[in-house]
Amino acid sequence: MKHARIAWSGAIQQAVESDGQLLITQGPHKGHRVGFDEVIWLPPLAPVPQPRTVIALGLNYADHAKELAFKAPEEPLAFMKGQASLIGHKAFTKRPADVKYMHYECELAVVIGRTARRVKKADAYDCVGGYTVANDYAIRDYLENWYRPNLRVKNRDTCTPIGPWLVDAADIANPMALALQTTVNGQVTQSGNTADMIFDVPTLIEYFSSFMTLNPGDLILTGTPDGIVNVNPGDVVVTEIDNIGALTNTLVKATP
Repeated sequence: MKHARIAWSGAIQQAVESDGQLLITQGPHKGHRVGFDEVIWLPPLAPVPQPRTVIALGLNYADHAKELAFKAPEEPLAFMKGQASLIGHKAFTKRPADVKYMHYECELAVVIGRTARRVKKADAYDCVGGYTVANDYAIRDYLENWYRPNLRVKNRDTCTPIGPWLVDAADIANPMALALQTTVNGQVTQSGNTADMIFDVPTLIEYFSSFMTLNPGDLILTGTPDGIVNVNPGDVVVTEIDNIGALTNTLVKATP
């Protein structure tokens, strides 16, 4: 099932996709249907009682590492992101006026479904609640080292669109065989497949849970394949993953 979190009728609503519409599943409007263009899309993540941990992977596709002229990592290369960077489908990402190179990254995002601590790979999928699409923008002007992306590169407000759907894990037969694609203004600029990850989803869950607790609602952004290009204000970027969804985002110029 495809779940969404939306703003409609003056409130935040939980909904699911149903015959090309959004079917509200809770509250006084339960059972009401609305069109995709009648709502504001929010990140499809339920509120959690503790601060949400957002882990992102760098250089997790060999072709992307090669594209950047870097050696593929021998263990997961990870960095953290804050919740303020997360925005929803059809939202706007701010590009600072002074930068010369800002690029998208189409990524499979794993949403943790239950507490995970010292989980073995064989049991890792039992900890997954669902999957969504993430676009992990990076500002290369501020990059000091691809192995250590600093906060200004990756952890910026509005720079991590996510959605539109949270798809139940049970509905994705093999998350390691999903095609990814990015278009900029309708032109395909990036394509790949999750099968090409250096560290697959079970490996990542085993690795992270070996030294930290993963809680329900936490996110793991699993990296991007090659094919990144510079994007500018006005560009419409669509990051899409088979069976999960197409996430639309528009670049705007940041005001001082």
